Amino acid sequence: MSQPATTTTLYRPVGQAELALIAAAGYRAFPARLAHQPIFYPVLTEAYAVEIARDWNTEDAVSGYAGYVTRFVVDAAFLARYPVQTVGARRHQELWVPAEDLTEFNRHIVGPIEIIAEFHGTDTAGRQAPAT
Repeated sequence: MSQPATTTTLYRPVGQAELALIAAAGYRAFPARLAHQPIFYPVLTEAYAVEIARDWNTEDAVSGYAGYVTRFVVDAAFLARYPVQTVGARRHQELWVPAEDLTEFNRHIVGPIEIIAEFHGTDTAGRQAPAT
């Protein structure tokens, strides 16, 4: 794909397992959604991604009691097909990308997926989640 004329920066809060899959893909793609996850939802602001990674992922066993904020750039023309969704407060804005569109979405990522923040909680036994 040639370099798009206009791009949009998005963010995605992820847990330990999803981060490992992103790393396995060379930081170039997000992993396929699981059967019970019909939507991939990147968020529009770093602050919202931090809120989820810090306040939710660090409390969640499935996330490995760790939250990471990823930042990535996507072709803006491609993103235009996904209207912005506000989920709660006005600052909680995200895109809802159907799971079946994720392969195409990944093809429109420009450059690598970056980790820009990480947060670690403790599991129910009081053990600190490992840092990457």
